[in-house]
Amino acid sequence: MRTSEKPAVNAAGPAGVLSSSASRKLPVPPRERKPALAALAVLLILGGALATTLLVMRSGDRISAIRVVQQIGAGQKISPNALEEVQIADTGIGYVAWSRRFAVIETYASVTLLPGTLLTDEMTVTASKELGPGKAKVGLALKPGQAPAGLKEGDRVQVIHVPGRSATAQSRVLAPNALVHIVGEPTRSGSAGLITVIVDATVSPQIAAHASSGEIAVAELPGAR
Repeated sequence: MRTSEKPAVNAAGPAGVLSSSASRKLPVPPRERKPALAALAVLLILGGALATTLLVMRSGDRISAIRVVQQIGAGQKISPNALEEVQIADTGIGYVAWSRRFAVIETYASVTLLPGTLLTDEMTVTASKELGPGKAKVGLALKPGQAPAGLKEGDRVQVIHVPGRSATAQSRVLAPNALVHIVGEPTRSGSAGLITVIVDATVSPQIAAHASSGEIAVAELPGAR
């Protein structure tokens, strides 16, 4: 009897093609290491951790600063009543210390300061252009309808000549950008009260003359602060 022989199986498959399992195992190129990028990443991580640590440490340090509690118009002298002491974290910003408040009240606002502002040296000047040569303070006794409600010190207004009904002249602006210096309380007679404005000295006589006859009104300029 002859023993049947099994034909040898070609591992490479027909025509020398690799089997599917062998074809999936392709050579993988070695990864290229970039030590410079790895070192930079480590430095960035360490730098971020250090900055966070410093902020946390400094947040515990408190300093006494000056905060504005009343609006102060640009060019106005800073009033003691407009300032208060506040404790804040020492973030490295150069806020004016509360211990310098007596020097601050001898200066003027370089810009309009709104309530809640923390004072810095750049916000004050030693001389005011608004109160300098060529300027004049004029008092206006205004009736209801001659001034907007809620007018505050530091606001900017137009001073307008409003002739009486019997006059033939038309209304005209006497001061296009006057600074409200003082605002008084409304009177019991129903008038809007006395306000003081700072205007050019060249128009102050006309404004005073028309104000004495009750022919002056003011219009607020919110965008001119």
